[in-house]
Amino acid sequence: MIIFIIITYLFIIGWLSYGFDKVDDFRVQDLSPKTKFSVIVPFRNEAKNLPKLLDSISKLNYPKSMFEVILVDDDSEDGSASIIDRLIKDKSVDFAQLDMLVITNKRASNSPKKDAITSAIKVSKYDWIVTTDADCILPKYWLDTFDECIKLKNSNCIVAPVTYHGKMTFLNRFQTLDFLSLQGATIGGFGIKKPLMCNGANFAYLKSLFISLRGFEGNDTIASGDDVFLLEKLTAYDAESVHYLKSSNAIVTTNPAENTKNLIQQRLRWASKTSQNKNWFTKLVGLVVLLGNLVCLGLLPAVYFNIITLKIALALFIIKGCIDFLLLFKTARFFKQDNLLVSYLFSSIIYPFFCVSIVFLSFFKSYEWKNRTFKV
Repeated sequence: MIIFIIITYLFIIGWLSYGFDKVDDFRVQDLSPKTKFSVIVPFRNEAKNLPKLLDSISKLNYPKSMFEVILVDDDSEDGSASIIDRLIKDKSVDFAQLDMLVITNKRASNSPKKDAITSAIKVSKYDWIVTTDADCILPKYWLDTFDECIKLKNSNCIVAPVTYHGKMTFLNRFQTLDFLSLQGATIGGFGIKKPLMCNGANFAYLKSLFISLRGFEGNDTIASGDDVFLLEKLTAYDAESVHYLKSSNAIVTTNPAENTKNLIQQRLRWASKTSQNKNWFTKLVGLVVLLGNLVCLGLLPAVYFNIITLKIALALFIIKGCIDFLLLFKTARFFKQDNLLVSYLFSSIIYPFFCVSIVFLSFFKSYEWKNRTFKV
């Protein structure tokens, strides 16, 4: 059974690695911009991060007359809204030409973020919605790249890359490698025509489709999942028009969790989406990854009780590590974060404990998000 699980794991991760290469790099051709965007940013208690986000928005290369920015205040308690007002009035920062609106979130469900996005869409002017987060920094040619993808690929939904920035402490290296593995699986899923997930920090779709598919209806009892559940709907509607934007010009960077507690809370939030996901392949991948990491934890006890030999245990661990490294290497190279791979060996030893612990805790523990508590 142990060997069968590792072989299955090898096949699944190998298939995703193959899919990674099947998604072509998208190269900007410097076409004249035509698409108008409504950029939506929900925020709660982001006074520390909003100045950096707004600065990156002000530096976008895209014509200011062709996009609007809707900031949705989700009951902030740290004066975030006043910071936005102060920045807009600051003549040293060029916000004069930006079409920027700050609104208050109108709660209607158990998901504050989904309510915030819905509230913004109701007042948005343009038919292309792009969502990001308040702790993100946007690349200069972000909207240019979306625009060209829409025109050249006839997209109705675009999933785009996200990674972490900031000082590379050991904790940040560990979670960045983990996050890169998720990004690699995301890209690989698109390559084999089985989209697994996306990230709301860099996600675009047609407003008309959001409305016709009734937005987040059907999963608004779950606090998280404003991205993957909508991707699921859009893929079911027209999978051929859902694309991954594999371009370095579209990479959005965001903050890693500040400490171990926040990291655990974040991963518990992500785990809360799994049980409600209707995509059988996503669930299969999740199960195989869990079993693969359980096997890693069980190798030493299996050797101790003479179930397998030490030689076989080492071979299985190395096989799993090699296929993981293959996908991670491709992803890190795309994100230009190859330097993190020096931490791979130590991280690969810790990761099975982390992965299995998160899954176990998700059955019994609620999680905190933006100073609110939610049930998993």
